[in-house]
Amino acid sequence: MQPRNTHLNSSALRGAVDLAAVKAAGEAAQKAEQARAERTRQAAAAQAAGVAAPSVGYQLVIDVSEETFEEEVVQRSTEVPVVVDFWAEWCGPCKQLSPILERLAEEYAGRIVLAKIDVDQNQLIAQQFGIQSIPAVMAVVAGQLVPLFQGAENEANVRKVLDQLIAVAEQKFGIVGGAALPGGEDGALPGLPEDPALAAAHEALDRGDLGGAVQAYQNVLSDQPGSQEAQLGLAQAQLLLRVQGMDAPAVRDAAAGDPKNVQAQLDAADLDLVGGHVEDAFGRLVDTVGRTAGADRDTARVRLLELFEVIGADDPRVTAARSALARVLF
Repeated sequence: MQPRNTHLNSSALRGAVDLAAVKAAGEAAQKAEQARAERTRQAAAAQAAGVAAPSVGYQLVIDVSEETFEEEVVQRSTEVPVVVDFWAEWCGPCKQLSPILERLAEEYAGRIVLAKIDVDQNQLIAQQFGIQSIPAVMAVVAGQLVPLFQGAENEANVRKVLDQLIAVAEQKFGIVGGAALPGGEDGALPGLPEDPALAAAHEALDRGDLGGAVQAYQNVLSDQPGSQEAQLGLAQAQLLLRVQGMDAPAVRDAAAGDPKNVQAQLDAADLDLVGGHVEDAFGRLVDTVGRTAGADRDTARVRLLELFEVIGADDPRVTAARSALARVLF
């Protein structure tokens, strides 16, 4: 189970891809460490005073809407893993799964929060998550998506998935929900220091020095070829650099006027992705691969793979586009 590097915030709910998300994990880990330290301090003070330890301070099962999503899911996910249950009143399997999730949320006593989203009432959120059928269960940890499962599952399987989610949240982000550890145990997690070179690359991206960010991420990858965070940052910086200064209407007119113009299709796909039209970007490039050959086909294929990197391999839109690409290639 790996977190998907798609940071969710209010702009994401409007359909845009947040391309400054590469710092989310580190920032969330720092916030989580601070929150955990405060809970530990409060629990120690309560124990010394002979009173009950403070509660986790949040509801364990909540109904979430588009208006409350930012606060209840994204912000909350910096403190505790938020499990998101997509359901609807007419969905029979949902009525089997939801009570299991609710019961386990209570049993886990603050190690997770369950956010219930009615897809009929919150279609924009469901679209952002790429929900195609329900029940569907995902999680948000440190503002990043962690796909869990789709369809009804029995309690034993759900419990295994939640245990794994909690482990991922702790190991990768230092996020531990619930009350502080009792008995004076040192529950503090080791810090997650950020690589200085990676931090410099993030800072360059944040201040808009796109060329510097590209070079900085490339430097990190030369030393750490397997760094997924650097790979993501590089893909994002390169995308932003490509669209910088583009005349969007002219690009779209050129792409619409000449479907065989490969560069126009590449440019339009980049604009589509930055604008949050992920399926449009992928579909445009799949179609371009299908109608071209030789070097043009390979150029379109490589650009599509680069855009997959920006969104994340676990995203269902990427999975669908990979299948479509395979069909036109083979």
